[in-house]
Amino acid sequence: METLKGIAVSPGIVIGRVFVLDDERRRIPKRTVRPEQLPHEHSRLWVALGESIAELNILRDRTRSQLGEEAGKIFGVHIGMLSDASLTRPMHEHMDRENVTAEYAVWKGFEDLVAVFQKLPDPTFQTKVDDLRDLSSRVVRHLIGEHASRLPQLSTHAVVVARDLTPSQAAGFDRRHVMAFATDLGGKTSHTAIVARALGIPAVVGVSHLTEHVTDEIAIIIDGDRGVVVIDPDQATRDHYEDLIEARKVAQVSLAEIAKLPSVTADGTPVSLLGNIEFPDEIEAVLKMGGEGVGLYRTEFLYLTGQQEPTEEVHLAAYKRAVELAAGRILTIRTMDLGADKYTQAQMEDAERNPFLGLRSIRFCLQNLPMFKAQLRAILRASGLGPIKIMFPLVTNIQELRQGKYLLNDVMEDLEEENIPFDRNIEVGIMVEVPATAIMASIFARESAFFSIGTNDLVQYILAVDRTNERVANLYNPYHPAVLAMIKDVARAGKRYNIPVSCCGESAGDPEYALLLLGLGLRTLSATASSLPILKRMVRKVTIQSCERIARKAASLDSDAAVAAFVRDQARKVIPEAFDGRSADR
Repeated sequence: METLKGIAVSPGIVIGRVFVLDDERRRIPKRTVRPEQLPHEHSRLWVALGESIAELNILRDRTRSQLGEEAGKIFGVHIGMLSDASLTRPMHEHMDRENVTAEYAVWKGFEDLVAVFQKLPDPTFQTKVDDLRDLSSRVVRHLIGEHASRLPQLSTHAVVVARDLTPSQAAGFDRRHVMAFATDLGGKTSHTAIVARALGIPAVVGVSHLTEHVTDEIAIIIDGDRGVVVIDPDQATRDHYEDLIEARKVAQVSLAEIAKLPSVTADGTPVSLLGNIEFPDEIEAVLKMGGEGVGLYRTEFLYLTGQQEPTEEVHLAAYKRAVELAAGRILTIRTMDLGADKYTQAQMEDAERNPFLGLRSIRFCLQNLPMFKAQLRAILRASGLGPIKIMFPLVTNIQELRQGKYLLNDVMEDLEEENIPFDRNIEVGIMVEVPATAIMASIFARESAFFSIGTNDLVQYILAVDRTNERVANLYNPYHPAVLAMIKDVARAGKRYNIPVSCCGESAGDPEYALLLLGLGLRTLSATASSLPILKRMVRKVTIQSCERIARKAASLDSDAAVAAFVRDQARKVIPEAFDGRSADR
């Protein structure tokens, strides 16, 4: 048994079997298999070699016809290498000698050969290094692709373990089969983590070298409450976690009762609790958990879960469904927030050097006008069926807001000419996600219908900490006094200009942090559906006066650690059951 610590990003506990999802673009970790599994690994290697050779034959024939016989010889050499027993035999021998997977034997075999060629003085051999790495990638891709293609067909429940996962990979998981996941890399507010919470599956990220410790089918425990991964647990550990699972079920029943009650503080102040969603059908869970509507609909997942750019009609179908499920309640649709850690296929092919400071969010929209206008048309068309608010992401200067509203008016004129109904008075607001916007909140408040503070990015940019980087996860802290000061300024600007201010970052779903947000002046919180009942319990037990007292004291402290410790202590007094065992592990 081995216990590893990571970052808890999606709550819940699962006991299951591992399914490893490798990426051929990276180093393949060394994983062993049981001796009785070796014949299957040998068979996988033969099949992958055969498929690679067949693929190369097609490429050779196509190259010959288009570029001539000489160019086709390149692929002929590759075919010869993969057919050469002196290259492939050591891979099979390596599997037998060390009981390793086929993909590791292939990757290691080619890497060893690359190392030999690089040391030879003859430049002819050194030029073959690229050929070897290309062949390695080709064969490994067939091995991993064959393996990954089995994921949707799994008949048993699986815990996916990977070095890293993209948001689109996580969003594509079949929830009937994938019970939980854990990764080597990642941070608490990465969009992969956000998707895990939306799907309601436990997840732990930033578990360094986890993929090197596991192989398919080994037993594993994912503790998404405490950020713990237990590999091959003994019976006593299994029993302990089964008890915890039962205790969670009892607690969930209690929270379900809370969900039905009004969201009002002990001194009678209403606090609006809304849901963050990625997919329209999540609205049902938001309402079931006591949410009053949708504070953030992340529409970029229409792009990330498909290979093709969604058409206007695809957008419209999703928004119609959301309007139907919201049934007249608040529905805030954020325009596509692509970039950073959320890439389309086209963006992946032209990756930026520093994507979090690059062409993302509203910047991406304003440079891709046909795509942006298609989305705006769909949102406006859906607004004719029920109330919708539009929210622009990562606005950093007033001109971006004006450009977005100008384009929206353009689309309105087009729809009027086509006699297509829409809401002419649709509200347009912005995400406050960068220090520039927070500092200029009073300027933006004059031209925005509402603000929504996105703490995920705001914290990242205030503290200069990559929120997806597990190496600096300890530095990413929304309790930093500078973050609190900026949130307070934004809330003041909203009050001064009489526009609503909400928080839709992941911090809004943390009952401890919610105490601070209420004390800083916010009266609307938007979080994942699963967070809403515990938020409502907290809201119903506090007074605004006590929250303001906590916020004032927190603002006087000089470090994030001091603020976090103070707020945690205060929150534990209000709802001790929410922090049982959790705080000690953080």
